[in-house]
Amino acid sequence: MIILKTASIFILAGMCEIGGGYLVWLWLKENKSSWLGFVGFILLGMYGIVATFQPANFARTYATYGGVFIAMSLLWAMKFDSYIPDRFDLIGAFVALVGVGIIYYAPR
Repeated sequence: MIILKTASIFILAGMCEIGGGYLVWLWLKENKSSWLGFVGFILLGMYGIVATFQPANFARTYATYGGVFIAMSLLWAMKFDSYIPDRFDLIGAFVALVGVGIIYYAPR
């Protein structure tokens, strides 16, 4: 149950950070509406709040989120940017997620 809870929080945090960053990217790099940038900033701020819901300490939470971010960034780019990851992208994301499992869920 703890894995489902923490994974859900990581996914929500990832949606806030990657989604917010993507909206700011569209605003600044693709000359889209400044409202996208504003919403992006709000989402980025929400990311900082959502991450605090994790039961682990700051170091473990943010180190783990780095690996989750790698995998979620590829998924986001596939969905919203028509990006097709190559085998090295997929291998790297897999290795990062294995590291996530070790850092966050290993018994201590």
